[in-house]
Amino acid sequence: MGRILNVCLMAAIASVGWAQVPEIPYDSVPTFLKLPPDIYFGEVSGVALNSQKHIFVFSRGNSTGPAYAATAAQLLEFGPDGKFIREIGKNLYAWSYAHNVRIDKDDNIWAIEKGSDMIIKFNPAGRVVMVFGRKKEASDGAEYWTKVSPPRPAIDGQFRQPTDVTWDSNGNIYISDGYINSRVAKYDKNGDWVKSWGSFGDKPGEFNLAHGIASDVNGNIYVADRQNLRIQVFDGDGKFLRAIKIDVPEPPGAKAWMATAPAGTPRPPQHTSGSPWAVCITPGPTQYLYASDAFPGRIYKMTLDGKVVGMLGSSGRQLKQFGWIHQIACPSENELYVAELLNWRVQKLLLHPSK
Repeated sequence: MGRILNVCLMAAIASVGWAQVPEIPYDSVPTFLKLPPDIYFGEVSGVALNSQKHIFVFSRGNSTGPAYAATAAQLLEFGPDGKFIREIGKNLYAWSYAHNVRIDKDDNIWAIEKGSDMIIKFNPAGRVVMVFGRKKEASDGAEYWTKVSPPRPAIDGQFRQPTDVTWDSNGNIYISDGYINSRVAKYDKNGDWVKSWGSFGDKPGEFNLAHGIASDVNGNIYVADRQNLRIQVFDGDGKFLRAIKIDVPEPPGAKAWMATAPAGTPRPPQHTSGSPWAVCITPGPTQYLYASDAFPGRIYKMTLDGKVVGMLGSSGRQLKQFGWIHQIACPSENELYVAELLNWRVQKLLLHPSK
């Protein structure tokens, strides 16, 4: 009897904690992006907007090649009305396996290529102007990176499955070198190497998959440390400032996109509630941090000190449901664009917190 009461009490506490975070009402704009007849999205890994509100989508599209070695990367541009404009970088040497796309303050387009270990900067016209990293040479029998123990030592100026990029107000470049090297690399605005920080682990300043990165107006760097279930915050020189944990229990009866697992089933860290897959910080004098998880498939709105002030969404295939949000673009507090791996799409979300 006592055990039953304890279980009920724990469930009640979890429900209270969940209820204390308000659900933000929102709409999803249906069929927003219009693809031409001969182009399809694959897994959509990245989405970003420029100052003209053009939408850039990095998709694991393209089906050329054998089943497990095809080039899975297409960078597509759409107008503010969702109409297709162009494909950028068709047949680019770096294309292999798309991860994220970002737009800097000058509307340059940055593609983060996990498969080729490269970061490519395009100017607004779509021409390559800067290259970071180098992919393995086919003549040397190139193979994909694998994790080993102890981890391989990181090499200055080279990357192993990088994930994201951001900048501070001085134009310094910060790259999350995430799947294998578990670090952040810093370059100056001219593309010259400055330093890196971080290594594999779970202590402050260590990473277990640095999956996304963003910066605030003060030049602080926010890193989605996905498998460690936290967002770590640093100053521009890599000094650890704080860790943010999204401590919001999963709702009763929450379902995963793949299948419904019985309550209490152990899940890997990346499929645990609050595990940050994507991070985005809004512009403006009052900035908010948005992050997403794969399960239960929610987006969290937070203050920059990590307080969760609202949340929205769940896993699924319908509009307003999500299948592994991989990147978020947040041009304003109440307008979000989300790139979904499993549903092969971008959703434009309009939030209505006043309701």
